[in-house]
Amino acid sequence: MTGVANAPTERLGVGLAALGRPAYINVGRAEVLPGPRTVEAMRERTRQVLDAAYAAGIRHVDTARSYGSAELFLAEWLRERGHADVVVSSKWGYAYVAEWRIETEVHEVKEHSLERFRQQWPATRETLGEHLRLYQVHSLTRDSPLFEDTELQRELARVRDSGMLLGISTTGAGQADAIEAAWDLRVGGEQLFGAVQSTWNSLEPSAGKALRYAHEGGWRVLVKETLANGRLAVRPPAPVASVAGRHGVGADAVALAHVLAQPWADTVLLGAASVGQLRSNLLACSLTLEERDLDELAAAAGDPATYWGERSALPWH
Repeated sequence: MTGVANAPTERLGVGLAALGRPAYINVGRAEVLPGPRTVEAMRERTRQVLDAAYAAGIRHVDTARSYGSAELFLAEWLRERGHADVVVSSKWGYAYVAEWRIETEVHEVKEHSLERFRQQWPATRETLGEHLRLYQVHSLTRDSPLFEDTELQRELARVRDSGMLLGISTTGAGQADAIEAAWDLRVGGEQLFGAVQSTWNSLEPSAGKALRYAHEGGWRVLVKETLANGRLAVRPPAPVASVAGRHGVGADAVALAHVLAQPWADTVLLGAASVGQLRSNLLACSLTLEERDLDELAAAAGDPATYWGERSALPWH
């Protein structure tokens, strides 16, 4: 028998991409959100999900400067609850520009520049304080100007040398190439980064080999978009639905158990937009996937370029 049974929730983290702003691309999110999605309503929903996650034993929260008010919501919750044992990771590189609108042409703007880093790093550090333990470049790709910007690299290295763990998050069909390039990047004779957050799920497992290599080399590996932005939960492919039916659980639990079955996945991020979704996700922790299940789930994987093309077409709503 292979897989994960009764996996500790210490391997799980909560991502706030779907909670810190009124619009996002996750399928199945809009139906469970409060209406209207005011700042106060989304703040309260964030509190509810974080309270439920903490009660379940989850101690890692992942956010980003571009997730609307997510950093602020999280900081307020941490102050109110006094949870000294919560570890936070955040990201820089995107700016949120939607001004709390659901319908707008542009929601966030990406820029991997020294100026953007100097704007966002102090703001995140001040907001999240000592809870911040991992700071990541948001959606690094092989063609990012960061790889050629030695001044930016030196500034990042100063943050690294202060004791902050630096990492990257990746996106797109070339995730493995970005991981390899970041692995090779050294400043002052040392690797600049020590962690990676990548998409890996039943539909898009192409970065698995690179993530395993990074894990075995000492990097911390976080896995995001574990439900393919909700697609695996709302409209699961036949293999996922089949395994879910056999075990009597939701497709979301099966998809998450599939990620948890990967030994290199140090932190598996949940993107729940409600307490109900979170509780459904947590059923993955009591699910054992057998060899038969894993073989069947492997058949769900498709072409990475097709996957990322479909993802880019998902509407903000």
